[in-house]
Amino acid sequence: MRNRGLIRPHHSVLVLVQRGADAGLIALVHVVLTLAYSPSEWTDHDTVATGAAATLFLFAAEAAGLYHGWRGVPLRRELFRVFAAWAVVAAAMLFGAFALKESARFSRVVTVGWFVAAPFAVALWRTVVRLTLSELRRRGRNTRRVAIAGMTEMGERVAKALHESPWLGMQLLGFFDDRTKERRHDLKSEYGDCIGGFDDLVTWARDGDVDLIYVALPLKAEPRVNAILRKLADTTASVYMVPDFFVFDLLHGRWTQVDDIPVVSVFETPFYGVDGWVKRLEDIVLGTLFLSVAAVPMLLIAAGIKLTSRGPVFFKQRRYGLNGEVIPVLKFRTMRVAEDGAKVTQATKNDSRITPFGAFLRRTSMDELPQLIHVVTGTMSLVGPRPHAVAHNEEYRQLIHGYMLRHKVKPGLTGWAQVNGWRGETDTLHKMQKRVEHDLEYIRRWGILFDLKIILLTVFGSKVRQNAY
Repeated sequence: MRNRGLIRPHHSVLVLVQRGADAGLIALVHVVLTLAYSPSEWTDHDTVATGAAATLFLFAAEAAGLYHGWRGVPLRRELFRVFAAWAVVAAAMLFGAFALKESARFSRVVTVGWFVAAPFAVALWRTVVRLTLSELRRRGRNTRRVAIAGMTEMGERVAKALHESPWLGMQLLGFFDDRTKERRHDLKSEYGDCIGGFDDLVTWARDGDVDLIYVALPLKAEPRVNAILRKLADTTASVYMVPDFFVFDLLHGRWTQVDDIPVVSVFETPFYGVDGWVKRLEDIVLGTLFLSVAAVPMLLIAAGIKLTSRGPVFFKQRRYGLNGEVIPVLKFRTMRVAEDGAKVTQATKNDSRITPFGAFLRRTSMDELPQLIHVVTGTMSLVGPRPHAVAHNEEYRQLIHGYMLRHKVKPGLTGWAQVNGWRGETDTLHKMQKRVEHDLEYIRRWGILFDLKIILLTVFGSKVRQNAY
């Protein structure tokens, strides 16, 4: 059994190979099409374009989760993300070529062929890899015998993951626990049963009958965990800890290090490193595009405001941005007042302070269009938790647990809460709690495709117009 191995320990190497293959295929398709169409026409501009596209795809693919574990996830989902990531790259390449006035240097036939063929080449490669791995596992390759120490809720989650993921090549033998049946967590029989105590587990490991052990005991059982680990140190089994960090309601929890000390984040932003650059690129490209499209309507709205009511065109209000920093946020003025003090009264249905034209703007959310400027300049994002007035922040941070965690990311022009109908007046605490709940869910789930989904729902969704007054 031991010589069958397990792919997971070599995951980082496989991911590196996958990245190289994706980038190489994108470059290869461009080279082949260019040389086939005009053998003597390859230029330095083609080299730059090829390198830029391959690099951008690696960023987009990383943001789309294409280099995470995909075993067991339906192939169509992986391929959909390949095409979605390439669509972002193609849009960025076209935008860059036109902005730099370089589009005339490239063959339109080759460019169209490249944009069409490249994602199919990557998709075909990934399909072959998936089918090959599936066949290997069907023949019993890459399997390991697994035991779980601790019949706990976390242990059940591990067992469920293994049960639903046969492509991992991990055969669950069962649970080991010293506690009486009354004290053990009750779990479904298909996930296995308690087949012995911790001493039995050590014996199995010493005899080579188990390859991998997950220790799924609670943090409060530290003495028992230490005792088990000391005994397992006298075996050759691979041992993994499954700490019950989920009791802390993690926000992008991840392992990192301080020098050589391993630490785990409890509350963290998803936009460090590559993800931060990808998010910013998304805001610059799409924000500039949307601002260009909205420029003329914004001029017409400004004229409409001046013609229908007295006062300025814009309303500027202090709101909390990234890391709780106060930022000025622009809106088209929709009211006869401009509140931005210690107390800000939310708009209500049939609010007498709202102008007739302002009511139309609020109902269609067009009063938010000036915030596209903030998106392009960097104080806001296209998608994220909606910014609240400073006065409201100070009120609700004392009432709702985790409220300020929504400021671990930039505020957004639209958000997951808004497209699910949680917008407008929060006349009950429950409404604000649901809004915050959706904001934190967005931060946990963030990805480029999730952002694009929210943008589409903002335009075409049925719930986004709820409570818009």
